[in-house]
Amino acid sequence: MADTELLEKVKAFIGQTGNDADAVISGYIDEVTDFMLDAGISAEKISVSTGTVARGVSDLWDNDAGEVKFSPYFFHRVAQLAMKSNAEANSS
Repeated sequence: MADTELLEKVKAFIGQTGNDADAVISGYIDEVTDFMLDAGISAEKISVSTGTVARGVSDLWDNDAGEVKFSPYFFHRVAQLAMKSNAEANSS
C-alpha cells in the first residue's frame, strides 16, 4: 500500500480530492513503483521521482475499460531513471 505522503502528492497531480478513490490510486501507485523497480530503478530514486510515479498513475487512471498502457513520456522517463540508477550503482 502506498505511503500517505506519496498518495497525497499523486492525488494532487491527477486532480483527485477526497478519499473515495484512495484504494484504487494506491493500487496504481504500487503497480507503477513495481514497474519502476523491475526496470532497475532504485527504491531511493523512486522515492524522489514523484512526478514520474504520478505520470504513470495518471496513465493508468485515464485508460478506457480493457485498455492498459503507459504513455511514451513515462517509458522514456523510466528508461532515463533506470540508466541513471545503473550508472550510480556501478560508480560506487
